Amino acid sequence: MKNITSRQFSVLADCGKIYQFMLDIYEKDWSNGVPAPFFEYAFSSFAYWMDISYSYKNRIWEEDGEIVAFCFYENPRTDIYFSLKPGYEELAPEMIAYADEHMPKKEKIQLVLFAGQDALMKAAAQVGYHQVHEAVEMDFDFEDVLDYPLPEGFHFVKPEEVVPTKIGKCCWKGFDHEESEGVWDNQYEQTNYQIRVAPHATTELAVVIADKDDEYVCYAGMWWTPENKLAYMEPLCTIPEYRGKGLASAALSEMYRKTKKLGATHMTGGMNEFYKKIGFQPAVKWTFWKK
Repeated sequence: MKNITSRQFSVLADCGKIYQFMLDIYEKDWSNGVPAPFFEYAFSSFAYWMDISYSYKNRIWEEDGEIVAFCFYENPRTDIYFSLKPGYEELAPEMIAYADEHMPKKEKIQLVLFAGQDALMKAAAQVGYHQVHEAVEMDFDFEDVLDYPLPEGFHFVKPEEVVPTKIGKCCWKGFDHEESEGVWDNQYEQTNYQIRVAPHATTELAVVIADKDDEYVCYAGMWWTPENKLAYMEPLCTIPEYRGKGLASAALSEMYRKTKKLGATHMTGGMNEFYKKIGFQPAVKWTFWKK
């Protein structure tokens, strides 16, 4: 008989434990839940866009002190995720019930479930949730080759020469913050520090592309996860005036070369058609559930 207990998530005590738990249950299709870098990236590295003040509501289930399930929110705080170890599907109704009653409710919550999380989907349906949307994320399989050239007039910045503030400026522009929040004024200084102290960030594998004036125009981050042979790419951006020139394709090609040497077998991408155009293939089916 299983001896299951549950408790609330503790920031100081549990971040490392959750990371290891997600490593242990990882599947390429995310059928047991998100990869380990997903939670750490959101929670520690780019917390400027995520409200972590409700993190005490995240909940852990354990058997004899070993984590077997985790319910948590990301951004927005009404999006709820579930990581569940195979063999513990009987916890699904309790996890869904907990999320439904206790997770942040600024607005109605939305459950984010991945193809293969059948027990959780069944439990959600039984208490009145229904699927309202789905989307497919694309990955790159390293059995294929990603080899797009760097356009003339641009160069890769050596890792030892990267300037953190310039990454911040590139991301500020690359994610179109100037349109609604104004020109760059060192808004990302704290964020650039955070990503470098996140426990499992591998910033030395990030790819930075600069123009002839050494201005950063494209940035691709990397969270190399050797335990899962996963090249977890996050984030990727190109500043507006340089889009459509092949810079992002070149950046991902360089990232492919770097991580394949380390033993990676696949790299995450996104849902944008851009990824499909350069050879990424459908890999992870997201489904979204509401009452």
